[in-house]
Amino acid sequence: MTPPRRRPSFWEPKYTDVMSARSAPAGVTSADTRGRWGEYGGVFVPESLMEALRQLEAVRVEAWTDPEFHAELDRLNREVIGRPTPLYLASRLTTKVGGARIWLKREDMAFTGAHKINNTLGQLLLTLRMGKTRVLAETGAGMHGVATAAAAAYFGIPCLVYMGAEDTRRQSHNVARMKMLGAEVRPVTNGSETLKDAINEALREWVSTVETTHYVIGSVVGPHPYPQMVGDLQSIIGREARGQMLELTGKLPDAVVACVGGGSNAIGIFRGFIDDAGVRIYGVEAAGTGAKGAPHSAAIGLGRPGVLHGARSYLLQDNDGQILPAHSVAPGLDYPGVGPEHSMLKDNGRVQYLTATDADAVAAFRTLASSEGILPALESSHAVARGMDLARSLGKDGDVLVCLSGRGDKDVDIVAGMLGL
Repeated sequence: MTPPRRRPSFWEPKYTDVMSARSAPAGVTSADTRGRWGEYGGVFVPESLMEALRQLEAVRVEAWTDPEFHAELDRLNREVIGRPTPLYLASRLTTKVGGARIWLKREDMAFTGAHKINNTLGQLLLTLRMGKTRVLAETGAGMHGVATAAAAAYFGIPCLVYMGAEDTRRQSHNVARMKMLGAEVRPVTNGSETLKDAINEALREWVSTVETTHYVIGSVVGPHPYPQMVGDLQSIIGREARGQMLELTGKLPDAVVACVGGGSNAIGIFRGFIDDAGVRIYGVEAAGTGAKGAPHSAAIGLGRPGVLHGARSYLLQDNDGQILPAHSVAPGLDYPGVGPEHSMLKDNGRVQYLTATDADAVAAFRTLASSEGILPALESSHAVARGMDLARSLGKDGDVLVCLSGRGDKDVDIVAGMLGL
């Protein structure tokens, strides 16, 4: 066997909410010493997971102050992911829409086809520092599963991915990719058979294997330190985009737009502009069909605070606190919650959260494809839809930056079916 590269609904409110100190000061993009952004976040998990979370936080803090860790992460970003990803002026789309210039941050051009790899390679480095020998993940659209499988293959570590059975049917292309990369994929047949249920099963698996296994959570959700850690790893998107906009245009964009499910691509790009008062920031949630009373995934816009998967955030829940089913044509957005950092940004008004329907996303997918020759992920298409609206509302001297979080190969069958192609 080739040795690994050693390079320099658990909703259980009865459990205690505690966490060790962080290395970074509290602020807009940092949790406080309890792992909270205002009233959101925290750690609501079984006692059996507390030691693993403390270990992860200690190793994360140590790594963040270690120049060798950053040097290796920088190398992986360049040589494996292919960073920096391009900032692309969608000139034909701009002409078609009218109004402001539309810029795309091309995370679809990162290795494995989405922003998810920014997080998984970083977490695999931490896995090695902890001396753990196996990784576990959940996935919805499959892109986080593919990114975890690819990172695990690179380091020679076994990988198990839980995926809702409904999502394995919708995203069979990514299931095959994960298996080809050496990962075991376990379909989840509980509940709605989608992302929420995959996370539930992954958490149960982690409880029983915590001494040898690291759980690679794929978004800015879950107990601290995951929302902070994933956001930190994804913040490279915003840092790059900010510098690229200044280099190419001499100014910052008027608006930044990203889709929001759990919200990691959005937090990644938002962090580059959060302190720039002149930049308007928009997150776009999935409105589903848009029909009154129909399932959707707009946890921020139509949800209320509660606890899910180890943290407090905005959730879709009924009057008894039971989690409601989520829906989106984009498998990666049908999650009934959102990251705690997003919840804080919604409350303090720094980010405005909009919605796009399934039909909006499919129309934006087709418009971008026919204008620029780019097939966007259906998740990203939600942001493209609202980004086009913002461009129309701004003058021709304006600039709208859209995070194109992933490529749409995985969604071609879904779109073709909806369009009757």
